[in-house]
Amino acid sequence: MTPQPTVADLCSACREICPPDLAESWDNTGLLLGDPARAVGRLMTCLTLSPRTVAEAIEKGADLVISHHPVPFTPLKAITTETLSGWILWQLAAQKIAVFSPHTSFDSAAQGINQLLAERLKLADIRPLRPSPAEPSLGTGRLGILPEPRPFLEFAQYVKTVFGLKHISVAGTPRLPVERVAIGCGAAGELLRDAHQAGCQAFVLGETRFHTCVEAEFLQIGLCMIGHYQSERLGVEHLAHLLQERFPQVEIWASQAECDPIRWI
Repeated sequence: MTPQPTVADLCSACREICPPDLAESWDNTGLLLGDPARAVGRLMTCLTLSPRTVAEAIEKGADLVISHHPVPFTPLKAITTETLSGWILWQLAAQKIAVFSPHTSFDSAAQGINQLLAERLKLADIRPLRPSPAEPSLGTGRLGILPEPRPFLEFAQYVKTVFGLKHISVAGTPRLPVERVAIGCGAAGELLRDAHQAGCQAFVLGETRFHTCVEAEFLQIGLCMIGHYQSERLGVEHLAHLLQERFPQVEIWASQAECDPIRWI
């Protein structure tokens, strides 16, 4: 009989999929809460720990939650139920539920979120937008080529169709038809200059600041902002699938209660 894997075993598998060296220097990744020796029978992945996902993890008896976004993200001087982070950690610790976060190491991984986005858009010649010094074949963001150039607004409609979205935000008007495309999941506006230097006509990202949109207009790069949640949720589901293949004896699922906290009215 195959022994039940531990929190440490699942964390080790996550690190193979999401190498820690790919995490940004400002990030907080890895095992953030829990006992590495505790056996894992049930595992939930989610984009963000929130009252909704915490309740699901407790109700369904998860032993480990792999949350893309880390909690805590910054150092805490106190853990009390008076703050969201404190409340989350208090609730999970009371149930002995461990928390692991891959965050930016998963964004940039070979099977990570930016790679998934680029593949979903059927880009060719996919490579990192900002290569890692340690491993140039990997790195932050992605860059790829469309099979055929498209006018920007036509490309934006294509993006909506590919990701099944009713609405996206767009900014900028590229001078040329879109052929070279940059990819950055989540809040990826910091990669705009990388996209410009790479000669991209369009940049698909989750979200960014107003002033980045103004700069994109100046640089003549079209931005397609599909939403932070929408740009990363597919990674949560994919990670659950990858781990289930490795650990068939563990019940693994992507949160079913999680949803985008931002709504259009």
